[in-house]
Amino acid sequence: MSFSHVIYKFVISDLQLMITLNPDDLTTKDLQRTLQFAIGPRPIALVSSINRKGDINLSPFSFFNIFSTNPPILIFSPSRRGRDASTKHTLDNVMSIPEVVIHSVSQSMVYQTSLSSTEYDAETNEFLKAGFESIPSLSVRPPRIKNAPIAMECKVNEVKALGNGPGAGNLVICEIKKIHVHEEVLDDDGKLDQDKLSLVGRLGGDWYVHAAGDALFEVEKPIANKGIGIDVLPKAIRNSTILSGNNLGQLGNIEILPEENDVISFSQHHRIESIFNETSDAMERRELIHIYAKELLELGKVKKAWKALLVDGLNTIKEKNN
Repeated sequence: MSFSHVIYKFVISDLQLMITLNPDDLTTKDLQRTLQFAIGPRPIALVSSINRKGDINLSPFSFFNIFSTNPPILIFSPSRRGRDASTKHTLDNVMSIPEVVIHSVSQSMVYQTSLSSTEYDAETNEFLKAGFESIPSLSVRPPRIKNAPIAMECKVNEVKALGNGPGAGNLVICEIKKIHVHEEVLDDDGKLDQDKLSLVGRLGGDWYVHAAGDALFEVEKPIANKGIGIDVLPKAIRNSTILSGNNLGQLGNIEILPEENDVISFSQHHRIESIFNETSDAMERRELIHIYAKELLELGKVKKAWKALLVDGLNTIKEKNN
């Protein structure tokens, strides 16, 4: 897709060329592609539903997320088809039988899930087509997948149409009534293990992402502590050409800086001593310290990174006093 015919503004900032798009100037197909590439990874809801004749449907939707814990509300959106604005079987089903089961999708079932998105006729059971074993639900009429890592039985509280044209969404607001969790995805304490869940998410085009192994990382929430913020970092750190915005965010998320005695003690670290022995040029030394601090930050060692950076400040002060 080329944006050459829809660009109406160029913005040059910090040597980066940006384009500004007006959604009204894009075709529905091009706009959807842009949004699906830009917004992700998106969790996948593999939704089972049923119509009044008893025909069962199973279909995945990546316009999906959790929106409330109390009450427990999930929302997914079966959009109208881009080619003719027709509705999908899942939407037709929930309008007549407002009940669904929403399954989380793991890597072990991603190809079956993709197969279930094929546009079969309303009478075709995608459980059979995709090779999923179904079992009865406890509180809703649609069945659930036996071996799904998580299955959530839901009542549909409301369906909110966002439009009638091609690509228009329909918010299916679901209240969870039962949650079934496969024992294989629990840790030793009986809680969900993020790595064991091995969830997949949708990106643009045919791309997916696998949320497991090295793809997982933790970022401490600034809830218990109040970070000092990037704006109060020393100018030499804030304007560093070595440290990234993420690195500055790590530094700004600390509540209390290391004590001066700890910094003085850290200045005896072999890597710091090596830097000071290597060069007497203050700017070059600062750059080497920032490189070392960045290495520490990439390893999650924020306090050590702060000590390294503050060593530079201490020695600058010493030099001024001398």
